[in-house]
Amino acid sequence: MIPSTTHVVLIPSFNTGDKLFATVREARRQWNPVYVVVDGSTDGSGEILLEMAVVDDGLQVLILSTNRGKGAAVMFGLGKAQGAGFTHVLTMDADGQHPSERIIDFMRVSESHPDAMILGYPQFDTSAPMIRVRGRKISNWWANFETLQAGIGDSLFGFRVYPVGPLLRVMCQQRWMRRFDFDPEAVVRLCWDGVRPINLDAPVKYFSQEEGGVSHFNYLRDNALLTFMHIRLLLGFVLRLPALIKGRRNGRKEVPLSH
Repeated sequence: MIPSTTHVVLIPSFNTGDKLFATVREARRQWNPVYVVVDGSTDGSGEILLEMAVVDDGLQVLILSTNRGKGAAVMFGLGKAQGAGFTHVLTMDADGQHPSERIIDFMRVSESHPDAMILGYPQFDTSAPMIRVRGRKISNWWANFETLQAGIGDSLFGFRVYPVGPLLRVMCQQRWMRRFDFDPEAVVRLCWDGVRPINLDAPVKYFSQEEGGVSHFNYLRDNALLTFMHIRLLLGFVLRLPALIKGRRNGRKEVPLSH
């Protein structure tokens, strides 16, 4: 596969277990290159990935010595990607939930709309915990309220293509977005900066522990983090409201939800 000079797949990982290696192999079958950021993992995955990279020049492994959180790991990978000349990254989770078979489709849409962010719109099957499916509707409602209905299909689903420059600028301007709050805050702040969302369907699969599934989601801690995040965003929304209304009145073009 000929390496892309503009788009790269970026996979942050923290103690994901064997699912990580299957995810990386599937991503490599679909795209070249693939970056993996090992976020302070203690499961030996960094060493195994480095061995894989020895025989695969399309795989780059970046290892952080301590766990910094998903957003911080993505930010580290963004900086490395930008330094290598890439303009866009497709982020995907390391636990096998995201559809590697959709990578090429998302990248092609991004290539046609380089100023937009391509957001996965999750298609859940019976493996999805209903509390997770229903709970995300709250965050989605707030994200669309905070952007005057800019068209964010799903604020939490991390299978996305971002333009590197705008996302790095947003992250460098404040100290949040370093942990589980990364995905929803990124799309809201990028919308505020005029980056258009394009939504594409993406099937999602939840794996049980018996199937090797790993989840670091903590309902109390992470829901508290999301609540604090939306309070911050609501305050930012109020301050930006005149500019957002002006932009809407000036006919800022939005890309509709497309399935």
